Amino acid sequence: MAITQKLQTRLSQKLVLTPSLQQAIKLLPMTTLELAELLNQEIVENPLLEEVPTEEIQAVDPQAQTSEPETPEPPKPDRPDANWDDQDYAYFFGEYLDDGGYRSRMPVEVKELPPIENTLSTSSTLADHLLWQLSMRPDITADQREIGEAIIGNLNDDGYLMASVDELAQMGAWSQTQVETVLLILQHLDPVGVAARDLQECLTLQLRYLGHVDTPCDTIVSEHLRLLQNHQVPEISKRMGMPIEQLKEHIEVIRHLDPKPGSRFNPAPSQYVMPDVYIVKVEDQYVAVLNDDGLPQLRISPVYKRLLDNKHDESAAETRAYVKEKFRSALWLLKSVDQRQKTIIKVANSIIQFQKEFLDHGIEHLRPLVLRDVAEDIGMHESTVSRVVNNKYMHTPQGVFEMKYFFHSGISSSFGESVSSVTIKQRIRKIIEAEDGRKPLSDSKIVSILQREGLVLARRTIAKYREELRIPTSNQRKVLY
Repeated sequence: MAITQKLQTRLSQKLVLTPSLQQAIKLLPMTTLELAELLNQEIVENPLLEEVPTEEIQAVDPQAQTSEPETPEPPKPDRPDANWDDQDYAYFFGEYLDDGGYRSRMPVEVKELPPIENTLSTSSTLADHLLWQLSMRPDITADQREIGEAIIGNLNDDGYLMASVDELAQMGAWSQTQVETVLLILQHLDPVGVAARDLQECLTLQLRYLGHVDTPCDTIVSEHLRLLQNHQVPEISKRMGMPIEQLKEHIEVIRHLDPKPGSRFNPAPSQYVMPDVYIVKVEDQYVAVLNDDGLPQLRISPVYKRLLDNKHDESAAETRAYVKEKFRSALWLLKSVDQRQKTIIKVANSIIQFQKEFLDHGIEHLRPLVLRDVAEDIGMHESTVSRVVNNKYMHTPQGVFEMKYFFHSGISSSFGESVSSVTIKQRIRKIIEAEDGRKPLSDSKIVSILQREGLVLARRTIAKYREELRIPTSNQRKVLY
């Protein structure tokens, strides 16, 4: 069979990820802070992009900005192989140059910096606090100070010693007796109970500081601590030969001790959230407003318009080609940012439509919602909705919530309605908060209560929700008196 060459025409459809589409997909999951960082970087790298001066932003009529403009026709898709013509040039410059480029829909207010009095200083850590106390003792030798630094370096955030005396002695040319001497010194520093090796030693140090040596409190901690943790008060009473009423007084003293003396020097850092969308109620309707605070307002610099107008200067052909490339890159960015903002608004308005009762009355009225519901409502793919709600927060009349918070599975009730799993968790929390501490409700009892309310759940489901809420078991919740 002879090998021949043939030309055939074939018609096919395929999806091509153009550079502009790739950029739009990349911008969707970004937070407002990440987007602001990207835009500032593009301003540095692309000379055609510039930030709109504050004077020009303030000169724009605020009433015209707050009013919702008509949705323009979407621009034609990019054609990398298309010729550069005056029609495209005039269209894009008319959209992104003459009117100042992409701007916020909200009036921009120049905010003053906070006063210097509000600036917080760095707080002292547990190690700094202990080292300062160690350095203030005149009776400490150089070797003891070195041992003390080694011990302090092996304390965890709760103030417990994580290394044994033998391990500490091997860190230097020290004996175990020397290490134990310095450890005893550290255990008498503030906070009381620091440098203990376990919970029992920590509580014992605090009892000795309070003068409860050789008391029933000391006996409970040293001999019956495990029983106390399991709320086995009758067993402790039996072993100590003490009435329960009298025993409760000593247990009350132990309850006021600090099991984590070092935790107050290592507070969890505050994490501030900048909402990406604000939900504002206008008359009887909720409206989604984008938070553009911190985003630079970009436009294509008019300085380079003359370079694109100069078509007859052959010496400027190379420069003009460079400007075309940067112009196309800037245009893709502006279009992608604009499309991102519109998509976020669409998703936010769809969530408002589904969760209006939650916005009015609170978490008890949160409806079950999945990504497919919102995707079908706005005519987009589920993956697009997933990228939009990722790492973004919404400020609502009920508080600030992550946008993913509104998407939960539902459980059908006997009344024919679907109830969100978040609402069920909130109901479980309220049931436990209202229980009698001396007779806490078991998971089976909670199942019975919810069944009377029309919610049929398995006991293991209640146990799973309770663990997600970080609520202990009924035995651990039991109040001793």
